[in-house]
Amino acid sequence: MPVPRPPAPWLIRPVKLPATTPPPLDGVWTANDTRLDEVELLDLPYGHGPEDVVVGPDGHIYSGTEDGNLWRWPPDAHPGAVPDLVVNTGGRPLGIEIDPRDGSLIVCDAYRGLLRVTGDGAITDLAHRVGGKRIMLCNNAAVARDGTIYFSDSSNRFPVSHWRRDLLEHRPNGRVLVYDPSSGDVDVVAEGFYFPNGVALTPEEDALLLCETVSHRLVRLSLPSGGVREMGDLPAYPDNMSSAGDGTYWIALASPRVELAEKLLPHPVVRRIAAVLPTRWQPQPLPYVIAAEVDGDGNVLRALHGPAGRYVMATGVRRHGDTLWLGSLEEKAIARVSLA
Repeated sequence: MPVPRPPAPWLIRPVKLPATTPPPLDGVWTANDTRLDEVELLDLPYGHGPEDVVVGPDGHIYSGTEDGNLWRWPPDAHPGAVPDLVVNTGGRPLGIEIDPRDGSLIVCDAYRGLLRVTGDGAITDLAHRVGGKRIMLCNNAAVARDGTIYFSDSSNRFPVSHWRRDLLEHRPNGRVLVYDPSSGDVDVVAEGFYFPNGVALTPEEDALLLCETVSHRLVRLSLPSGGVREMGDLPAYPDNMSSAGDGTYWIALASPRVELAEKLLPHPVVRRIAAVLPTRWQPQPLPYVIAAEVDGDGNVLRALHGPAGRYVMATGVRRHGDTLWLGSLEEKAIARVSLA
């Protein structure tokens, strides 16, 4: 059964902030490689929004959709292949990771919290509260070798159904949490982030790389201290990220930064009005996606572009061998493209 969807505050609480200017897509961000306009699509049987994508130890590909379904494609899946339905969580699966100890899925369900899902579809609730408060927007995770799970709670005010209000409010409503598999305890690693989203562990597991969607930043979060170091101001809005296992990371960037949204920062009253307008009248993401590979210092190694908008709102990215897999908040398919 569907889990209850939490209500969102009707009014946002914006403050006056300096206007910013989206940087141009030049230098390492120049659109020299536009292969994201040539992705191969693996359609969903129904539903939409395969927000993240992960490849299991046996090569199966997994993704979760807006209606709560978790889908599984075979390793040799081709366009037209029909995926298997693993389970319906009753919530909204976002980030999906693999537990290296047993190959089970670690699912960040935006409404239900942190879950474990085994191959037979059995669901175990791992965490839905911390410090006596509900985890409002469980978003993306990284799993350590011993099964410790670090994950983002993107907003303490707005559920995923109203993520646009958090972006318009532009306050540090998010935090990073940690789940201890030996005790079942959940603790706060650090808080005060602007819609923290994608997280990935360093090979030494002494730090997390973290994407802040609202402030379009990449930061390094030291463990266990929680110390934060900014690593880069990005020209687009980052979403999920994943480790490639070799000290590099891939970041899904759902859209270049929107000039109108940044011009509204000094005008909290206008932003408060915009938050209650129909979605089509609010600042809109651009139909242009980017997938960027970075090293452990945040240096951009390469950027793949999709300026023609053939696959939009890319929110998940995963490298597996010479293949890059993409998920989307809006599309009706997962996508893949060759890195060879």
